[in-house]
Amino acid sequence: MMRDPILVVDRDTGETFEEVVLGEKWIRWAYQDSSASLLEHVLFRSSLISKGFGHWYDSRWSRSKIQAVIEELSIDMSEAQRAVSDYTSFNDFFARHLKPEARPYDAATDVVVSPADGRVLVFPKLDRDVFIPVKGYPMSIASMLPGQYDRFLGGALAIVRLCPADYHRYHFPASGRITESRDIPGALHSVNPIALGAGPDVFGENKRCNTLIETPNLGTYCFSEIGAFGVGSIVNTKTSGTFAKMEEKGFFKFGGSTVVVVFEPGQIAFSEDLVANSAQGRETLVKVGQPMATVLT
Repeated sequence: MMRDPILVVDRDTGETFEEVVLGEKWIRWAYQDSSASLLEHVLFRSSLISKGFGHWYDSRWSRSKIQAVIEELSIDMSEAQRAVSDYTSFNDFFARHLKPEARPYDAATDVVVSPADGRVLVFPKLDRDVFIPVKGYPMSIASMLPGQYDRFLGGALAIVRLCPADYHRYHFPASGRITESRDIPGALHSVNPIALGAGPDVFGENKRCNTLIETPNLGTYCFSEIGAFGVGSIVNTKTSGTFAKMEEKGFFKFGGSTVVVVFEPGQIAFSEDLVANSAQGRETLVKVGQPMATVLT
């Protein structure tokens, strides 16, 4: 089985590194080995396994896994508000809050910030309704945003892919008002590039929540949380009304997950480094609150 490494650009250092994938050999077997097609169906199209993970990671017995994951993924716990010994379960640790000073952000109204810690890929202008993730197949905003996509044709899109090592709370990238929210059931494929390269329409098939947000200065944008294998649940803590930039929108329980933000045509321009890296097929490791785009209108 051919192993194609996942290379990511660290925005803070400018260096390219190979991503450490938790459970990599199982993901590659499920998605790249033809003998695993039945397993792929059972694991990723049924929610039973992920629900089982969720129940276990919510239990006190899962606490024993915390320290091992911190060491394996080199998680910086100096950023967390609580000590490792204070967490009551693995999911309690996984959805940890950070100290406010750990994620500073630019409050300027013409700056759109990253909604989460993660690996960012941007599409400055959607070709019709199609976008192609790293090493993946063409995806469609029509399937991702059923009944909501017309206004975004020709617009811009950002994918923020979270890994188990990341801070798993997500925030609003610009202030505004929630006008519509839809929960869409679906599969729980992995969002890792290994899976995207195998062909499933992750963004159109996976469980997700699509929220339309009206803003004072950049039109309406859509904030979509994509569930993935092992994710116990998507928990939105802000579901209606107005909010400020960087206010918490919600969090993911255990698993790799993705946030997708879609903008209307002519509203924003993505940061030059994100555009350049994306054009080369490289994701950029970005922290929540760091600039992602500027407002054009």
